[in-house]
Amino acid sequence: MKYRIMSDKKDFYILGIESSCDETAAAVVKNGREVLSNIISSQIDIHTLYGGVVPEIASRKHIEKINQVVDEALKEAGMKPEELDAVGVTYGPGLVGPLLIGVSFAKAFSYTSKVPLVGVNHIEGHISANFIENPDLEPPFLCLIVSGGHTHLVRVKDYGKYEIIGMTQDDAAGEAFDKVARAIGLGYPGGPKIDKVSKEGNPDAIHFPRAHVGDSEYDFSFSGLKSAVLNYLNSMEMKHEDIVQADVAASFQKAVVDVLVQNAMKAVDRYGDKTFAIAGGVASNSALREAMRKACEERNVRFCHPSPVLCTDNAAMIGAAAYYDFMAGSRAGLDLNAVPNLRLGER
Repeated sequence: MKYRIMSDKKDFYILGIESSCDETAAAVVKNGREVLSNIISSQIDIHTLYGGVVPEIASRKHIEKINQVVDEALKEAGMKPEELDAVGVTYGPGLVGPLLIGVSFAKAFSYTSKVPLVGVNHIEGHISANFIENPDLEPPFLCLIVSGGHTHLVRVKDYGKYEIIGMTQDDAAGEAFDKVARAIGLGYPGGPKIDKVSKEGNPDAIHFPRAHVGDSEYDFSFSGLKSAVLNYLNSMEMKHEDIVQADVAASFQKAVVDVLVQNAMKAVDRYGDKTFAIAGGVASNSALREAMRKACEERNVRFCHPSPVLCTDNAAMIGAAAYYDFMAGSRAGLDLNAVPNLRLGER
């Protein structure tokens, strides 16, 4: 396949496509930093009925929406397909069915529009969201990625070059939020609901455990915390005592935030980087952002974070990541496939 010959123009435009879970998204990003459009079709209302994401339903909704969101993204950016320089798409990690919808569409778009195709790691996309709202941000820096499926503490050594310092050994932080929210009757999605309810509760009402993982200073574990919350709820029920939902939510949230901040700041102290960033859906949690801000301020370390719309799954972050991957020489062929268990740094 022959691509269009790109002129030596100053600006570089990428169409980003994201469909790894329950958001169908498309965006046009200029030079890896400027968002010209960012269209997101969310399925939250649908999956709330089931208490979580149903992969088959998610895949069908992606099929229904992907043409529409791409058309809207191009229209809002004022661009035609032939004016783009590349198309970047999430190919992992994520749910295999939803991933395949985005990958298949992007391959067809690349072929018909004769623009290069770039496969993007979803976790790398979350990290790259920080480049959009912090135009002067440059590696190296430390980044904590916290979402429904991932909890990674990473040193961003350069664009596209990562050292994983720590990660969860069981549940991701966002997964724990969802499970606890369901247990205390808040439903799905758990993260935003616990964040909201916690503002009315006492974070010191119940002492839940803060897990430490063996000899690792930087790894995380949230399954024990989740079990402690469930045991507390069962104990209160057996004693026929009332459960204060807001107190449980606030106390659980504080336990998660304490561990995330503690491990992250250990890494800041050890590596000496003067910039620390957070990313991923849980990075929109107000308690986490405030605790990280204070901890960084105490160490005279710059704290970066995306706005909430760029913390949750979106295509602008994929376009940003695709730009730096493209500039590093990354290209995908029409044999690009979904890799649901893709690790950060893998190609």
